[in-house]
Amino acid sequence: MINATNLHKSFHLNNTSIEVLKGINLKIPSGEMLAIVGASGVGKSTLLHLIGALDRPTSGIVEFNGERIFDQSDSQLAKFRNIHVGFVFQFHHLLPEFTAVENVRLPSLIMGESTDAATSHAIDTLKTFGLGHRLSHRPGELSGGEQQRVAIARAILNKPDLVLADEPTGNLDTQTGQDVFQLLRTLNQKQGTTVVLVTHNESLSVQADRILRMVDGQLEDE
Repeated sequence: MINATNLHKSFHLNNTSIEVLKGINLKIPSGEMLAIVGASGVGKSTLLHLIGALDRPTSGIVEFNGERIFDQSDSQLAKFRNIHVGFVFQFHHLLPEFTAVENVRLPSLIMGESTDAATSHAIDTLKTFGLGHRLSHRPGELSGGEQQRVAIARAILNKPDLVLADEPTGNLDTQTGQDVFQLLRTLNQKQGTTVVLVTHNESLSVQADRILRMVDGQLEDE
């Protein structure tokens, strides 16, 4: 599914170039659950952003099902992300003034689905995640685990081929974090969704199909 070749990413700060990714080569087959581990600041999130087309590399190629994604315009990349990629972050990024249903249905509305259809789709997804009793609650009225489940429901609403999860359990207690991880694992195993998980949690990473460790902007097998 994903083939990244010689990926480099640099950032410029005060006339200084800081190289974060240093020639990453990575293949992720369809249906895999991959965990990427490593210390803070080594480039794990930067790599996810490139794989998910949230940012462009300084140099290098990312292919998605054989197509070079960065040959596309920014507007084409936005459409690509909404169709093919779901994002889950450590901070849920839910809109505080919206209910759970209103947050979750956003990707379908962006895709042009009617409000009624998008709402029905969101309700069904939230019920699947055990949140049928929280449909009209706003994020501030939900627990941390419930907020993250809403965020995952939003991420997978359009049935993306790929879910990128950046420290999705980082703010959760151990049991809640395990529950959230199991949601991602179930999506991977039952729906065949490819999942890339960045985590500091070793007990979660060992449950993935494969573990890669990032050290100084490069990947190493565990």
